Amino acid sequence: MARHKGRGWHGRLLAAGLGVTALAAATSVWTAQADPAGGRQPQARVSAPDARSQGQVAADIAHASDRGARGVNITIDDGPDPVWTPQVLQLLEDSGVKATFCMVGTQAQAHPDLVKKVVAAGHRLCNHTVSHDTTMDTRSEEYQSQQILEAERMITKASGGVRPQYYRAPGGAFTPYSRQLAASRGMRPLGWNVDSKDFEHPGVDTMVATVKSEIANGPTVLFHDAGGDRSQTLAALREVLPWLRQQGYSFGFPVR
Repeated sequence: MARHKGRGWHGRLLAAGLGVTALAAATSVWTAQADPAGGRQPQARVSAPDARSQGQVAADIAHASDRGARGVNITIDDGPDPVWTPQVLQLLEDSGVKATFCMVGTQAQAHPDLVKKVVAAGHRLCNHTVSHDTTMDTRSEEYQSQQILEAERMITKASGGVRPQYYRAPGGAFTPYSRQLAASRGMRPLGWNVDSKDFEHPGVDTMVATVKSEIANGPTVLFHDAGGDRSQTLAALREVLPWLRQQGYSFGFPVR
């Protein structure tokens, strides 16, 4: 999976995340023990949301749609954002499309009303870590645990108790440990097949052409609702969503 974006605007989120890290270090102790196969299974000594009711999901990275071969998963990353998320939500409602919102923990904590609106509209939540650190795969297991589990707590609290069903590593920086940890919490690791490149502001025509030419690669399409001006994203979605439906695709959620 290609790494994309870089740290950019997320630098300020990372700074906020470091403060959360200090808090988490003071209140939580993360341990890991070897499983019979020799891997490492994370355990948490913390009052985090209980995932046992949902059960552990597969730890491999999901791409497929629950709507089958002609399904498409629209995924929206990095929010919620007070300017752009409401506009994305309205566009999705007008289009009759449900999406998966991969939320950054600090953003969810800052805008709980938007998290609740996402849930109320029938969309699903995805954990995108506390601070969107795209170097996650180079960091310690303790750091990965804090980023994933603290974001889970933040998003769940902001939503009013609805847990994220997926985990997407920033920039695709998954590790075997982070995938197993997410799965043990009931969050299926989530990849993407089509990167609209909207984070780079390449122009609406380019973004639309990218989705049209690459949708044959797989069903999960990546857009963003935060990180700057998302007017191109909105314009591209207005063209892409009806086009996909015209091509015989239906909109669903990533498999779990």
